[in-house]
Amino acid sequence: MMGTALTCLLGITLFMSSCTKEQAVPITIDFSIEVVNNDYSVPVLVKITNKTVGADTYDWSFEGAETTSSTKQNPGTAVYTKEGNYSIKLTAMNRDGIVETKEVAIVINDKIVTGFTTAIVKDTFSPMEVAFTNTTTGASSYKWTFQNGTPATSNSQNPTNVIFTEPGDHTITLEVSNGKETYQLQKTVTVAPYLAAAFEYQLAFEDDDLQAPLSLTMTNNSVSATSYTWTCIGGNPSVSTATNPKITFATAGTYTLKLEATNGKETKTATKIITVLSNTNLRTFSNVKLGINTAHSSNATAAFFSTTTRELYNSQEVNNSNGSLIDIAFYGLSATFSFNKFIAPDQVQTLSFNAIPNATHTQFINSQESCNCSSSLSVAQFDAMTTDATLSNLTITETAGGLQDFDNSIVPRIVLFKTQDGRKGAIKIKSFIANGANSYIVVDIKVMKE
Repeated sequence: MMGTALTCLLGITLFMSSCTKEQAVPITIDFSIEVVNNDYSVPVLVKITNKTVGADTYDWSFEGAETTSSTKQNPGTAVYTKEGNYSIKLTAMNRDGIVETKEVAIVINDKIVTGFTTAIVKDTFSPMEVAFTNTTTGASSYKWTFQNGTPATSNSQNPTNVIFTEPGDHTITLEVSNGKETYQLQKTVTVAPYLAAAFEYQLAFEDDDLQAPLSLTMTNNSVSATSYTWTCIGGNPSVSTATNPKITFATAGTYTLKLEATNGKETKTATKIITVLSNTNLRTFSNVKLGINTAHSSNATAAFFSTTTRELYNSQEVNNSNGSLIDIAFYGLSATFSFNKFIAPDQVQTLSFNAIPNATHTQFINSQESCNCSSSLSVAQFDAMTTDATLSNLTITETAGGLQDFDNSIVPRIVLFKTQDGRKGAIKIKSFIANGANSYIVVDIKVMKE
């Protein structure tokens, strides 16, 4: 009986022991990686997300990373600062002795540094040749675009030279890639304007009448030129390579001014024709207004004139620099024009004017009819003068009678004069304009140039 009971108890114990034995827990290993900003060029940040189930411990290996290992369940982010082919490995274990491993390969690229230089082969004149040097690092493919260039594109790391013919700015674009990332860099090259030959000329101040001898100063307006050849047959010099030469023509005639401009790639030409007139040695001034003393003093209408500077000067404008150049002074007493006379610049202070500094002496014959001299010039002779011949034959002598004042009863009136430097001239008074304190006379003047 007891034997049977013991047998039953032993059976129950073995049965219960068999029912309570533990089962081993499996491990499902998994993790994912994410390259931050999808940037595979160093420095690279790789975010690691552990998706493993059933593990109790973790052993991470980050080949090539700054931190090469970790035992954390979630190690966070691995940082790579060197290019290369690496692996991220996880070994997961649990207390039941289960071990699982997963390994993921990752390619870390070198940092892409985009760069290139341009070099103008000769100069910027069209056609302009440009050489390129690619200084980019970390890229495996290249795409060049040359705006308006020949060729227009290239996939070479170092493209052949490119030709640009159109003036202006042209954009150079380099696009580089390492297979995962793409970068772009742009630069500009500039082609100079097309070559053009152009010029103007400026007459010397004393040559505005185009009479010989005549001097011209050339104003070179050429574009994109580096050297010049001027040809002016009959001029002096007849050939010049100066940029802006001065050319003199001694005799009357029609002359061709020719400019050849070059930049070493092409040559352009510009020409002008100039006609030099015969020298009359006579200069004419028309409709010159000379104010009475009040108009001059109030600076309304000047009473002083220079046949050298061709300028009128009122009381405020006279100074040490221009005083010696004034050779005509008019004195009008009032708007009635009952007392008028031309007076030497060095004597104006005797008739209520301020003295002219550094003044010179001009001889005047205000009244030919009272001068008791041989000098005589009619209105008709004045109008007919086209050269200095008539004036040069005059003997102009200053006399007391000739210096007498005149009124407005004779119009037109001819007044003769001789400057201190010996130039002879004549003034034709054309009208007397009454305007109160601002009254004036209108005159034409003809004077020898030298």
